[in-house]
Amino acid sequence: MSSDSTTRNGSRASKRVGIGARPPTNPHAEAWIRQGDADALNKRDLYTARLTLDVTPALRARIKIAAFGQGVTVAELLRALLEREFPETRTENTL
Repeated sequence: MSSDSTTRNGSRASKRVGIGARPPTNPHAEAWIRQGDADALNKRDLYTARLTLDVTPALRARIKIAAFGQGVTVAELLRALLEREFPETRTENTL
């Protein structure tokens, strides 16, 4: 180690650096950062209702294996299954 970063007894000298105030932000830049990638929409914006159901451990394992085999999450697999089973009808769009 160089002599300017250590003391005589070999311990490191600590150097305190103050952190200044956060610079003013550009609202457009902040909005752009928060929006993120257009392909990665916030799931909480799309899915606002939570559904809980009880399944056997064996069924849960089969669902997890199926999801892994398809390269999707369990939630994605079940959403797709529910969408296929319960397609949206024209009358539901107006509700």
